[in-house]
Amino acid sequence: MKKKHVLSLLLIFVAVYFLAFFKLPYYIYKPGSADPLNPIVKVEHGFSSKGDMHLVTVSGAQATPMQFLLAKVLPHHEILPLDQVLPDGITDDEYMHAQLQMMESSQEASTVVAYEAANGKIKIKYSGVYVALVMKDMPADGILKMGDRIIGIDGRKIKEADDLLDYVATKQANDTIEVEFVRNDKKMTKMITLEKLADLGGKPGIGIQLVTDRDVSVEPKVKFSSGQIGGPSAGLMFSLEIYDQLTKEDITKGYEIAGTGEIDYDGNVYRIGGIDKKVVAADKEGVDIFFAPNEKGKANSNYQVALKKAKEINTDMKIVPVDTFHDAITYLKKLDESKGAGT
Repeated sequence: MKKKHVLSLLLIFVAVYFLAFFKLPYYIYKPGSADPLNPIVKVEHGFSSKGDMHLVTVSGAQATPMQFLLAKVLPHHEILPLDQVLPDGITDDEYMHAQLQMMESSQEASTVVAYEAANGKIKIKYSGVYVALVMKDMPADGILKMGDRIIGIDGRKIKEADDLLDYVATKQANDTIEVEFVRNDKKMTKMITLEKLADLGGKPGIGIQLVTDRDVSVEPKVKFSSGQIGGPSAGLMFSLEIYDQLTKEDITKGYEIAGTGEIDYDGNVYRIGGIDKKVVAADKEGVDIFFAPNEKGKANSNYQVALKKAKEINTDMKIVPVDTFHDAITYLKKLDESKGAGT
């Protein structure tokens, strides 16, 4: 083979590799899947239903040049600068670890909400607060580490994240707090000076994300098999699926039901990202009803964004606004099995 041909082949190989594998400083989001929750959530001796609850996801990945070009022309794709997705100084592995911790916390919250609503047996033991993420160049950077379990602040016992957040809210920027935590089974104490943080609207903080360390025991037992799906946005649908399996009444009424929203231990439903793409994914799966966080009716709420996308793709799927788990349950219990979900 002539030298010129070898060089041409080499250039082609480099070009193909660049287009297919080189990582650009951009992140691409697109519709993911809308999978039935029955295989993912299992309540021991739980009741079955005619219809299904669905876990809806958004697919995301750092862009290659080829993916970037395709995302420019394909519908329902969104391109974001990488630094808007991954906090500065946080690796992909650290980000995924934090997302999985949030998923675990979401599963606990949904379990508590569902079992309390269904009058199931439940016991909760609090053991402090885990550090899910430490922001680079923030006050806690270099002092706390991901996985540290905070058990006290200024001599006050910390049982859950709200204990810490509420106490820090009483402080001012430049105040110093004493943080007691456990790392590798060893108790440690460090001083951290609070700063005004833009992410908190100028309120004081130390630059960490928190997950409450709860040991939730329930009867009958429930098991999750969510794999590498991360984040807190499945909370509402987890709680509905658990409740449906715990109770004899089939609240699906034979419908295919999806939705999204972070849920807290009181059953409140909060805004999540990528809801427009989740509407597309649910529609492709043939979902009848989609629950969306209403955010108490504020402008550009998740519900408003979901409704807009539903009209754009001309789906028959019913978009239902909810602020709480109770809102979703009330809507489902009022459905008539002999009629459609309505519009």
